Amino acid sequence: MLKVALVGKPNVGKSTIFNRLTKTKKSITLKEAGTTRDRIKEQVLWLNKVFTLYDTGGLTSESLPFQQAIETQVKYAIDECDVIVFVVSNTDGINAQDIYISKLLKKYKTKKIIIVANKSENDDRQYERNIYSLGWGKPIYISAEHGIGMGELLDELIKYNPVNYSDNEKHISFCIIGRTNVGKSTLMNSILNQDRVVVSEKEHTTRDAVDEDFYYKKELYTIIDTAGIRRKGHIKTQAEKFAVERTNQAIGRSDMILFVIDGDNGFNEQDEVIGGLAYKANVPTIIVVNKWDAVKKESLTMPHMEKEIHSRFAYLSWAPIIFISAKEKKRINTIFETFKLMEKELQIKVATSLLNTVIAKAQINNPAPKHKGGRISISYATQVKSQIPTFTLFVNNPEFLHFTYARYIENQIRSAFGIKHVPITVYYKDKNARIRSDKKSISDSSF
Repeated sequence: MLKVALVGKPNVGKSTIFNRLTKTKKSITLKEAGTTRDRIKEQVLWLNKVFTLYDTGGLTSESLPFQQAIETQVKYAIDECDVIVFVVSNTDGINAQDIYISKLLKKYKTKKIIIVANKSENDDRQYERNIYSLGWGKPIYISAEHGIGMGELLDELIKYNPVNYSDNEKHISFCIIGRTNVGKSTLMNSILNQDRVVVSEKEHTTRDAVDEDFYYKKELYTIIDTAGIRRKGHIKTQAEKFAVERTNQAIGRSDMILFVIDGDNGFNEQDEVIGGLAYKANVPTIIVVNKWDAVKKESLTMPHMEKEIHSRFAYLSWAPIIFISAKEKKRINTIFETFKLMEKELQIKVATSLLNTVIAKAQINNPAPKHKGGRISISYATQVKSQIPTFTLFVNNPEFLHFTYARYIENQIRSAFGIKHVPITVYYKDKNARIRSDKKSISDSSF
């Protein structure tokens, strides 16, 4: 697939262009220099042609925080891509930083370079001679903020043999979530076996949600690194606020979640809050205990740790627990082995007759307690199509359901059909809802 990188100095609007072309708000856009640090990518569809677009951090010869790491990521993007969109500002004109970048790009003689003058909403050409002097030919004038000239830019990009749009290849998307400095970016780099994202001991190094496609044992995956989430009261900047939003969006577009916790320094309340995000999203989750190499171990260290995790994260009781060292690249394979285990459970299809037998037996063995003036009675059950195992139970009145009995029924379903490591949803629907026209006719129980 054709790959295109946006390259330029800080604050020329690369992230705004990226968001406009990809029709997303994936890349954080702020006036603060150095907001983008990693290379962010997304597919662009235009006239049934698709290509991959990379946003990159601002290049400069000045000494700014993370500048060396940012430049490394930009060079990775340039090496990967076929076409480079060199973005300059039509409002500010050309300065020493643009000249610095232009000289850098001239080293890549096999790359196609397109120069784009952003912030051209006023149709002013006063800097055109200076732009031409960089040696990249006629610029394409655009305003990403106002959507001006984007079609012309896209028409130019699809000249370089992008593929026809197709979404037939099956793949699993998974995101990595956790609080700051638990090793999420190190884990991503270890899985990909490359320095894909910037890693630093400084908190909140990662700000964007960073995607990468890769193959593991001939199967396609998409991995999404996310920013470390701090307590609401500790979020001090707009960039951190946007980073939290990107994390929630990443969870929403993931098939699986890797919830990373620090095995060496223990857990805290913030870990429980982040685990709650996975629970609320109802997405299959693996609890990944990282930095296991640094833990001083005795014979029962692992079982004791598992017991503590089950206690602290009781709402994720179904989530498998694995122990790894991202830094040392140890036991990374267990992630994919666990994915396979969970995928099998997600594909379980239960015969309606067998499901009803299990539910009937469960009610005989343990009749429902009285609750809100009545006792719930389940007449019929069926599995419905969904991303996770989902069941609808038709009952006399959902309001009679006590949460302990909902948990009991859920456990009976899990035990009978071998659903141990993924969440399930059970809806309790009033069998007489149409007759009663009762608006409160459905209750759901998600575990």
